[in-house]
Amino acid sequence: MRKLILITVILLLGINNLDADVVSYSGRQILVNGVPYLIKGVCYHPVPKGSDKRNFENLTEDLYLMKEAGINTIRVYMPITEKHVLDEIHKAGLKVIVSFGYNQGGQNDILSGSFINYINTYKDHDAILFWELGNEYNYHPEWFDGDLKNWYTALNNAANLAHKNDPNHIVATAHGELPDQLALSMCPNIDIWGMNVYRWDNPGEIFGEWKNISKKPMYLSEAGADSYMSAELAGYKKGSNQRAQADANRSILVSVFENQEVCSGVALFAFIDEWWKAGSNNTQDPGGWAPKSSGVPYDGAPNEEHWGIIDLDREKKMTYYVVKEIYNSQ
Repeated sequence: MRKLILITVILLLGINNLDADVVSYSGRQILVNGVPYLIKGVCYHPVPKGSDKRNFENLTEDLYLMKEAGINTIRVYMPITEKHVLDEIHKAGLKVIVSFGYNQGGQNDILSGSFINYINTYKDHDAILFWELGNEYNYHPEWFDGDLKNWYTALNNAANLAHKNDPNHIVATAHGELPDQLALSMCPNIDIWGMNVYRWDNPGEIFGEWKNISKKPMYLSEAGADSYMSAELAGYKKGSNQRAQADANRSILVSVFENQEVCSGVALFAFIDEWWKAGSNNTQDPGGWAPKSSGVPYDGAPNEEHWGIIDLDREKKMTYYVVKEIYNSQ
């Protein structure tokens, strides 16, 4: 009789995996099964040379390199729809922050509501850390009829829907820089605020700023530096410059982990170089564009194809060893 009652409860609650992780928050801390979780993360969008499409053919090698570097969290910009990929990530002991776009042609997006189908499919998968809605959309009011209130309304409603369908994971957004009072007041359903922050090589002030306006958790959903100098500045030579990237990332990561009473970690941008962002997909080019990028160290230029801590041949850059040292010390 007890077994029958238990099965009935499971079916009524829609619980498929009684051992699935529960990700929640308390105060400013993220909790996984009640244990504080510090994000030692990296943004991950692997695209092979000559392509502009994400491809996980090197996942096994990439996960090995991530584990060596002390990375425990992968942040992706679009949902991973291959279950075997999530399985392998979980087997390697890492977790994933799954991001949903607003308008992706009805493919797991917020506008169509299809993102909730993905959540219901994978909410019991232990690779999932939390769901993240949008990526610095506050920089693009033109996508929402010129009024960010339209985005914040959609964001808050989507977070509410995610909570109703999956009470076992928190919901985040990746905001460009520090959210203002409009964003905070219109989005009470957001549990943790990710912030894409580029303040040269020291994001330290944002932690105090956040502490003064919110009691919720936060993390840096993007931070870091590229390995190309557009000009000779700050004592760094023009051209490919791994030293500049390594020095900047060291300073940024030290600042993050010195502020753990406020900050729940960081997803460093990025794991691997992305040759598809500027010029030919077959060559690594300088240039590219990103909004609000004047704070990129040390030249104020994003150089979008040079952000990896490894290159496309899976060779480690100088900054890889900085990440490895700092992440493994936490």
